[in-house]
Amino acid sequence: MASVAAVIVTFNRRELLLEALAAVRAQGRQPDSVIVVDNASTDGTAAAVAASAPSASLVTLDRNYGGAGGFAYGLALALAGGADLIWLMDDDTVPEPDALQALLQARDRYRPAPPALVASRVVWTDGRAHPMNTPRAKPFAGQAERAAAQAAGCLPIRSASFVSILVDAAACRQRGLPVADFFLWNDDFEFTTRLLRGNRGLLCPASVVVHKTARFGSTSTDPGERFFYEVRNKIWTLRTRSLGPLERALYGGATLRRWVKTFAGSADRATLRSALRRGGAAGLRGRPRPNDQVLPELAALPKTVHHEHRDAQAKRTLGDQVAAGQPADLGAVGALPGQGGQVQGRGRVEDGDV
Repeated sequence: MASVAAVIVTFNRRELLLEALAAVRAQGRQPDSVIVVDNASTDGTAAAVAASAPSASLVTLDRNYGGAGGFAYGLALALAGGADLIWLMDDDTVPEPDALQALLQARDRYRPAPPALVASRVVWTDGRAHPMNTPRAKPFAGQAERAAAQAAGCLPIRSASFVSILVDAAACRQRGLPVADFFLWNDDFEFTTRLLRGNRGLLCPASVVVHKTARFGSTSTDPGERFFYEVRNKIWTLRTRSLGPLERALYGGATLRRWVKTFAGSADRATLRSALRRGGAAGLRGRPRPNDQVLPELAALPKTVHHEHRDAQAKRTLGDQVAAGQPADLGAVGALPGQGGQVQGRGRVEDGDV
């Protein structure tokens, strides 16, 4: 049986996190290990997790890396621990009791080979499909791929969010970690499109999770200063090889339409214009830094995958041990996933949250 590590990234949402952890423990098929990456919360999160979920491996960073850095580090830990599959989710995600089992069953049913990613259906607290987390259907899926997905009770997708996805460890070792320098927004879009280029991804409607955001709506709803990350990171994504040429045109056009809609519905367009200028300049003039520069914690881990998209023959700048699937010694940074305990780390000061 494949081993599953759950990775949850959190920042100052203690009560929601505890609810998410309780729902993970209540799964009919529980994950084999649980890793909680705490992005320097100041609300007592670490103590609450240690008290209520002592079997979880709690990684406490002393500065906030955002969701991008948290998932990059948590995924690296799961890979170093030898997990076959990694279940990634936000701290405000509450999975239904059979959510993980449904993901695993869909993966097992898919032919001819297991997919690289299976995503849950995400709803809001009232049961409506959450517009913030709608996976993007695969635009150029062939008839055979659609039929194979349907036989597994699923739909073919091209991208998904970190709210609840089950990813294949071997695919992650080949394609790399999330890009930590994104900090927030579009980190999951870039990671999943990179993971799924040339691979199969599925939306599993039978796996249901509740995304308990404060309000119902998409990320385009008057984002304020955070629009900077949307603009910069989307430009960075469109400049990578995560998308093919036709896909870049398709998603680029969709992005422009969404930005127009965001401006039209904003009560503070001056802030959005400023964020658009700064984000556009940052996205066009620069590129994200390598993960080992953003996340010094990675140096304490056994050598693992790099964030950059690589072909099968490209070099692995963070290397060999985990990529080869060999057991790894995490003694330098704390307990192995699934053994409980806390890990203290350093971080990078930035404004924002998960």
